[in-house]
Amino acid sequence: MDKQIKATASEIANLWVSHLWTAYQNNTLAICGLTHFLTHIDDQDIKRILEETKSLAEQKHSEIIALFNAEDYPIPKGFTKEDVKLDSPRLFFDALYLEYILNMTIISLSMYSMAIAGSDRDDVIQFFSSSLKSTKELHIRTKALLKEKGLSSKNPTIPTPRQVEFVKKDSFLSGWFGERRPLLGSEISNLLFHAQRNALGHALITGFSQVSPSKELRRFFERGRDISEKHLSVFTKLLHIDNLPQGSPLLTSEVTTSTTAPFSDKLMMYMVTNLINSSIGEYGISISTSPLHDLALQYTRLIAEISKYANDSANILIDKGWMEQPPIAADRKELAK
Repeated sequence: MDKQIKATASEIANLWVSHLWTAYQNNTLAICGLTHFLTHIDDQDIKRILEETKSLAEQKHSEIIALFNAEDYPIPKGFTKEDVKLDSPRLFFDALYLEYILNMTIISLSMYSMAIAGSDRDDVIQFFSSSLKSTKELHIRTKALLKEKGLSSKNPTIPTPRQVEFVKKDSFLSGWFGERRPLLGSEISNLLFHAQRNALGHALITGFSQVSPSKELRRFFERGRDISEKHLSVFTKLLHIDNLPQGSPLLTSEVTTSTTAPFSDKLMMYMVTNLINSSIGEYGISISTSPLHDLALQYTRLIAEISKYANDSANILIDKGWMEQPPIAADRKELAK
């Protein structure tokens, strides 16, 4: 391939801003988190998954640096060993580590798929394709281990239809007045996923609220803890309407009583911010795949709530000088001056 060929406009947005730059931040964050997790772990099966995840993150980290160097692009700061306090006690138990790995792979699978769709250069496509393949394999193994350990939530069953049927009533869409139809399989799947994501978020933020040395951040984390518990309750109640089991129990029992921070406030803030931003996107996808108007209204209301929380998170990161600026388009108006 001719190295002199410059990236297309699509790849500039995709390769540097939306994906590689973000992947660099996420990989350095993951490496820091996994480094501390591995200093406090008992289950050898879960330990092997964590080691594999850390090795994969380190490999992708090196490949991203090589791609940056090939374009003479400055290496982002991301997260370093300064953001990890290895001598601090464990904050979470082993089961939560596994749930965290599963969530990491879900976010990465979505990001890598979008990156492949938006890329034209062979080396860029190859990087994201290999990343997608290795992350998919890790995701499958993590799910299998959750089942093996009895930690995976059992999904409810729905009846198999006897024949093909067509919708005959517009009440299929509304859900506000009169007879409300049962939830579709896709709607159930989304509600279960969001319940599990909020259970994980609730546990992580509960832990962070215990250990942050900053009173301001402890209050911020406590607010996030309450929001995630509220959202989990909303999804559970929606499932209960159709006599379906709750999406996920709270994972607070997987948080220790430690009050010593294992990570910097910056890293903990970014970890929470990643969960928030991912949830906003997932809620939006759920709106697009559910015909029920009242369900879409619930998601819209919840998006508004966590969007406000995400905005407050961004303001804190900016005020603290922790928000690293991604690559940005030229300010033509400013240049014209």
